[in-house]
Amino acid sequence: MPISPSRNASPCVFATLDKVAARTPDGATLFDNLSLAFGRERTGIVGRNGAGKSTLLRLVAGAQAPAEGVATRSGTVGVLDQRRDPAPSETVAAALGVVAPMAVIDRVLAGDGTADDLAEADWTLEARLGEALEAVGLAGLALDRLTQDLSGGEQTRLRLAGLSMARPDLILLDEPTNHLDVEARRLVVDLLGRWDGGVVVVSHDRALLRRMDRIVEISSLGAAVYGGNYDLYAARKAAEREAAVRDLAEAERDLARVGAQAQRRAETKARRDAAGRRKAAKGDMPKILIGARAERAETSGAGDRLLATRQAAEAETALARAQARVERTRSLSIPMPSSGLAVGRTVLALDDAAWETPQGRKIVGPISLKIAGPERLAITGPNGAGKTTLLHLIAGARDPTSGGVERPVRSALLDQEAAILDPDETLIQAWLRLNPDGSPNLAQAALARFLFRNTAAHRRVGELSGGERLRAALACVMTGSCPPQLLVLDEPTNHLDLESVAAVEAALTAYDGALVVVSHDADFLKAIRIDQTLALA
Repeated sequence: MPISPSRNASPCVFATLDKVAARTPDGATLFDNLSLAFGRERTGIVGRNGAGKSTLLRLVAGAQAPAEGVATRSGTVGVLDQRRDPAPSETVAAALGVVAPMAVIDRVLAGDGTADDLAEADWTLEARLGEALEAVGLAGLALDRLTQDLSGGEQTRLRLAGLSMARPDLILLDEPTNHLDVEARRLVVDLLGRWDGGVVVVSHDRALLRRMDRIVEISSLGAAVYGGNYDLYAARKAAEREAAVRDLAEAERDLARVGAQAQRRAETKARRDAAGRRKAAKGDMPKILIGARAERAETSGAGDRLLATRQAAEAETALARAQARVERTRSLSIPMPSSGLAVGRTVLALDDAAWETPQGRKIVGPISLKIAGPERLAITGPNGAGKTTLLHLIAGARDPTSGGVERPVRSALLDQEAAILDPDETLIQAWLRLNPDGSPNLAQAALARFLFRNTAAHRRVGELSGGERLRAALACVMTGSCPPQLLVLDEPTNHLDLESVAAVEAALTAYDGALVVVSHDADFLKAIRIDQTLALA
């Protein structure tokens, strides 16, 4: 059954951006002259980290004024931010926005209701609450429970249920499936698939983007609208890139050809002029004929120069148009050096390994498994199943309370926040700390291979985006004298844009060491060619 938004004679277009521009606090332009309209369709917003996707949502919501242009709303708008810290006293009922209407029902049922209470009581409220909570996998959640006691994924699902209860015309969501397990992601995707109002979602979740009606890509070239879902967008985008690169190469060849032709005409004219001067020097040609030839040569030369100038201008204009179609940014590539891991060597062995709290509550285990050579293990399971705790046992960040863990090779643990790096240190300082036998010159060269060149290597870790932080962590652990032969990754694609996800997928596919990965992204696990899966309950 579709989840219907408010139907108070709402227009077909709920929000419009007309020639808007957005800039960072330091004045850098994110995008300008952007015009978009949002109605009942489901729109996915994609683009590189820092391109202005979250800013676009704030403009549509009215939470930020455009630097130029006009943003208008003609329908009700609901927002799900990427991050939100609930107040300590906030209850589930408050998060759902039902404290006042539930109080009316309670007064009526207790016999204390006024005539106004009787008129205002919404006797469908409890049924709608139940449906909304069930739709996001939170059936039976107590309304008086404090939201701060819920996990991050449960809080996200609760706020989605609140949007369902509020029934706005247009809902705006910023990375709604981050930190959600597979089942919770499926619930969110299904909920948005049933929503028959407008949806605008910023996401790198390809399963969610496949449920969109159109994709809007924000880039340095502006906004490009692609009808259809993510798969159609990806196919069209790839074709456009190939065509743009071909057109750019052809325009460069044309400009070179025009230059070569002009050079040949100039050289031919120079030879003719030289021959004429030699003939004139012999003295056997009448002066009037010499003058006529000189005049023709001058006229011909002027014509050649005019032709060359016009052809060069046309070729340069065509080149500029071709360059404008190719986004002028460096492609992200993550080079992975060889780990030197031998086939068949034991990388990891767990023997009934388990971990429990000091109070005796079992978090994970007992688990027995073995990895030999460059095998790839995915660990899956719902939120709270102990996946991160198991990764810490595997990486040696935590000792098992029972059983044993054998890890005879070099390893590195990279979580989604890249906690191996200190936010207050520069990238060079981080590299030197993790590679104490290195030098500043080696650090600079290693970081440059991961696109942290020159002054970028002196940036503080805390200033980096999520994608940059993961790339920096890989640079620091993979480019020393002894690269790890076991990489342990916890949700590595959270906070990454689609291009960064593709770059990480390519890097891990090329890595010749062993992998242990926790991820809820089925597309990602397929891309990196997982050999075996351990499902935690």
